[in-house]
Amino acid sequence: QVQLVESGGGLVQAGGSLRLSCAASGRTFSIYAMGWFRQAPGKEREFVSGISATGSRTLYSDSVKGRFTISRDNAKNMLYLQMNSLKPEDTAVYYCASNQVLITDTSHYDYWGQGTQVTVSS
Repeated sequence: QVQLVESGGGLVQAGGSLRLSCAASGRTFSIYAMGWFRQAPGKEREFVSGISATGSRTLYSDSVKGRFTISRDNAKNMLYLQMNSLKPEDTAVYYCASNQVLITDTSHYDYWGQGTQVTVSS
């Protein structure tokens, strides 16, 4: 079992920034890839960004590339998502999840957090 707890969401104006955090416990964090996903009302959950176990490889969706930065601190069992230049279309519930390997397919991630709401006003 693994427990993932997201934090850092909130209300921000367009153009602003937020930093999401994901605290992991319950299994060896450092050997698993991690991902950030989001789900807006009425839409399917989508991949946002992912990072390999060592942090040497990262992936981003086209919609956030150049604005969001994913990182991890394996010593602290923490995952982060720095979100800059936020847009109203970034409004969603953001989730962190773990997987054996770094992929974008939502269905392959096995453990999920409860999500944190991000709302970007125009």
